[in-house]
Amino acid sequence: MRILMLAQSCTPIGVGQRGHVRNLSIGFARRGNDVGVATTGQPGSKTGQTEHGVTSERRQVPRPPTISVIICAYTEDRWELMLQSVASVQEQTLQPCEIIVCIDHNEILFHRCAAYWAGFAASTPPIRVIQNKYDGHLGSARNTAAETAAGDILAFLDDDAAADKDWLGILTDPYQDERIGAVGGRPLPVFESSRPAWFPVQFDWVFGCAYDGLPTSRGPLAHLIGANMSVRRTLLEQVGGFHSDNHDDMDMCHRVAQIKGSEAVIYEPAATVRHFVPVSRPSWKYFWRRCFFVNKGKIEALAQMGDAATLGAETRFVWYALTKGVPRGIWQAAKGDPHGLVRSSAIIIGIGLAAAGHAAGHVERARRLRRQRRQATRQVFNTAARANGREK
Repeated sequence: MRILMLAQSCTPIGVGQRGHVRNLSIGFARRGNDVGVATTGQPGSKTGQTEHGVTSERRQVPRPPTISVIICAYTEDRWELMLQSVASVQEQTLQPCEIIVCIDHNEILFHRCAAYWAGFAASTPPIRVIQNKYDGHLGSARNTAAETAAGDILAFLDDDAAADKDWLGILTDPYQDERIGAVGGRPLPVFESSRPAWFPVQFDWVFGCAYDGLPTSRGPLAHLIGANMSVRRTLLEQVGGFHSDNHDDMDMCHRVAQIKGSEAVIYEPAATVRHFVPVSRPSWKYFWRRCFFVNKGKIEALAQMGDAATLGAETRFVWYALTKGVPRGIWQAAKGDPHGLVRSSAIIIGIGLAAAGHAAGHVERARRLRRQRRQATRQVFNTAARANGREK
């Protein structure tokens, strides 16, 4: 009889302000040897027997890395999309060693998933349903899944994204080079309604999708897209897991690059997933809020990274959007596209909102640090006053 495997509970770690995970301590489960070999002789032997009875030395061949696919979910509203996401992984030409569905603080959804996949613990690949054991959300859910994962490579797929059949094979192919630490693919938007004519492709990152300005072939990239990315499990452990709920992909990429170098974080656009965009998102309200608040939140996330932090990706994006995207919209308008100027204007407005969010983030952080210093100073004086009172 097949059974559903559930994660054991443990003490949660808390999440700091603005969704930044604090006091993070990851102890990933070890379900197998990190280095394996295939031999033609007896287990543990370097020799094998030829068909003529002559013993000869065999080279030990490292086994290909195993892969765990992790899908995090938090709402029943995406139930059908999540089923499609899991099914797309089951149909991969390169099969993972497991699929982990981690539910983020939603008991109803957890029990529904547990019942739905109750018979898949012994399937190929097996499906395990677990719960986020920490207080945070997406970054914490991914940490929970990573701690229980068996694979050498952890591949993350959003619950509203469906992978092409060759996605996993293409995404993990760069890991044949031991210098590579993280690899991300290209999430393409699938609009519930038609794409708004005013929306610039340079800002598809607003939906968690690939955008104009990313490399068109495999190469280094400072910031992978969380809906479609992967990392070596040992490296994720080394950087302490995900430290942010809202900027977990950026945080991981910067920390891996600090350890392994910028060439170790790779974008592979041929590794494609289809990322659903509901009708509520291609709107002006969603656009301006994402441009402003994402960049506001980045200030605290970057501050938490210390020396690993860099704004190189943001600087390159702004330069490309202004020098390529804006002129392109103007040229398209001159060719008769009535929305060309609108798209160019949206690019300029979006960059302005991002800059405003960046400034607001700095102001908010400065104010918080001042409050903390005042509180620390007050505590010192209060302690000294109590000590003087006892001496008298």
